[in-house]
Amino acid sequence: MSIALPDSVTAADGEGGLPVLRVATALVTGEVYLHGAHVTAWTPAGADPVLWVSGSSRFTPGQAIRGGVPICFPWFGTGREPGLAPPAHGFARLAPWRLVGAEEHDGGVVTLTFELTAADVADVPAAAAWPHPFTATYAVTFGRELTLALTVENTGESEISYEEALHTYLAVADARTTTVQGVDGATYLDKAAGGGPELVTQHGDVTFTAETDRVYDSAGTAVVVDEPAGRRIGIDKDGSAHTVVWNPWAEKAATMPDYGDDEWPTMVCVETANALDAAITLAPGERHAMTARYAVTR
Repeated sequence: MSIALPDSVTAADGEGGLPVLRVATALVTGEVYLHGAHVTAWTPAGADPVLWVSGSSRFTPGQAIRGGVPICFPWFGTGREPGLAPPAHGFARLAPWRLVGAEEHDGGVVTLTFELTAADVADVPAAAAWPHPFTATYAVTFGRELTLALTVENTGESEISYEEALHTYLAVADARTTTVQGVDGATYLDKAAGGGPELVTQHGDVTFTAETDRVYDSAGTAVVVDEPAGRRIGIDKDGSAHTVVWNPWAEKAATMPDYGDDEWPTMVCVETANALDAAITLAPGERHAMTARYAVTR
């Protein structure tokens, strides 16, 4: 690693021997794996961990880490075109990203910047399904808030179209008593078992009573209200047309080999996304930025 690191950032071998960067300041602790530029921890000082990672997650090349904040790019789910999946959610979360910047500023805030280009994924088999020149830059800022900014530039000579999401897993005391505010009145596509192609309108807060997999047409702020834990997690965003809310519930969790059968009550996903009809189209030389900011309040 050729980038000079501030004293608050340590490079180490993480789970499965994968390289990881660990952050520790008076304000915050956190970590990011170079595998997928995958944020796996963010804990503001005096708070409980905000991100959730499965105890059954696989930390190995070619496999996505289950939990934290996977980057979905350049497609979401199975993608809008045939032949993209597997793997689900694109190749970015399976690829080795490069650290291109590291700095501490503002009295204990740390920003780590990662980059991924088409050349970096030349040996990633899944990338052959989307053979377009690009540069993706990912800035992760750890502090009392967590800020994630994904910028994609079209470096080729033809127009490109892609989907993206920051597939954030949030730790909660019990999903069955957790609610998500901020999408009342929004329409959503129900992708859970039994859902159909028609858009549904949300009435009131989101509650979890079964498998939940919804793509909301919502560009606004969402708030996860975790009453038993006595906290609220706010997700503010820019450059995103969709909010995805997900929990697998018991039956689906039992089919996932990298997800413990009894873990589903301890997490909910609230994702910042541009997917389906909100996919991003870039002309040559154009770029698009999507940013998510997370804050914890009592």
